[in-house]
Amino acid sequence: MIDDILRAKRAGERLDDAAIHQFVAGVLDGSVSRPQAAAWLAFAFVRGLDDAESIALTRAMTDTGDKLSWPGIDGPFIDKHSTGGVGDKVSLVLAPLWAELGMKVPMISGRGLGHTGGTLDKLEAIPGYRTDLDGEALRGALRDVGCFINGQTATLAPADRILYALRNETQTVECIPLIVASILSKKLAEGLDRLVLDVKVGTGAFMKTEADARQLAEALVRVGNGAGVETSAYLTDMQQPLGQACGNALEVRESIACLQGGGPEDLRALTVTLAGHPDAAAVLASGRAYERFERMVAAHGGRLGALEASEAGVQVEEIRATRAGVLERCDAWDIGRAAFVAGAGRLRAEDAVHPGVGVTVLRKVGDKVELGQPLAYLHHVGRGLEHARAQLAAAFVVADTATPRVMLRGVVG
Repeated sequence: MIDDILRAKRAGERLDDAAIHQFVAGVLDGSVSRPQAAAWLAFAFVRGLDDAESIALTRAMTDTGDKLSWPGIDGPFIDKHSTGGVGDKVSLVLAPLWAELGMKVPMISGRGLGHTGGTLDKLEAIPGYRTDLDGEALRGALRDVGCFINGQTATLAPADRILYALRNETQTVECIPLIVASILSKKLAEGLDRLVLDVKVGTGAFMKTEADARQLAEALVRVGNGAGVETSAYLTDMQQPLGQACGNALEVRESIACLQGGGPEDLRALTVTLAGHPDAAAVLASGRAYERFERMVAAHGGRLGALEASEAGVQVEEIRATRAGVLERCDAWDIGRAAFVAGAGRLRAEDAVHPGVGVTVLRKVGDKVELGQPLAYLHHVGRGLEHARAQLAAAFVVADTATPRVMLRGVVG
């Protein structure tokens, strides 16, 4: 009975697997009411969930929905998840790179909310790109191309949608066991052998401090491995944006440059690190992974040659240095907010985004700058222009000296 489950968790007792599965199943079939589910989340937030409960919650959220399987396709099956950042387009590069290295990548991704960009929004800047392929099309893409990047279907971890909305309403979003179950339940449904997690740290990340990010990373690794998927995590910097491009079509173009053997050094370095393969750097530099990307886009109905259509009507404005010196600050939060205000992001899931707007960052922390030198370009269509301009200007601080950021903070698992 749900009343017994609520009383036990309110008292701080450990729930067994059966009780947690009953709770999740009840959330889905309506036998657990919204107030009861909200109460359970509040008790879990206050009393906590141990690793065994977190594993049980993750498995219950996975098992009460559909699970993808890949009969007749040889693995290994691998995926990556980022906790979200500004300019983080690694998925667009890593999926085809892994495929070129002989792995299969069934990547289910999401849309951006607030100042952080979403992988699906970036790909949908490519005219025709569909993020709603059915199971047969996904199997075909995985078999023939080696990778796909698709949206979550309504039947994959369906309880997560309900609980995620309730977490927003009950102010329990920050509960690490609930974050872990939300992330991993969708990933476990992909039929993976291995999962790599990129946990961001800094002003542009969900976790602002290294201590909080490490706590989340360690929990994700413990629960992921406990649920039967080989899981590892990296802590990486999000005090300043990754790469130069921040905005959907802009990030697609930068991803293409990286896949063709160029692109920003920090984007290449992080992609190779997350790839975890001795040949990753050489293959990425060769440009061979770009052909995989072209094939993946085609499998989703996308037309790379029409990308410029997403940028129609966009104007570009420079943000210049107000003094000479060394760039001390290139703040990811302010830059992400500037792109968001210009129309690159959304406040609510149903909001539309403009594919062509955003920010191009020209200088990073530690770079020397001259008075009047451009620090960034603001790509806009007039929406929120004054606010976006002010937010972007606030992102940069020039001083006499500065210490460059260390991108990789640590490895977990």
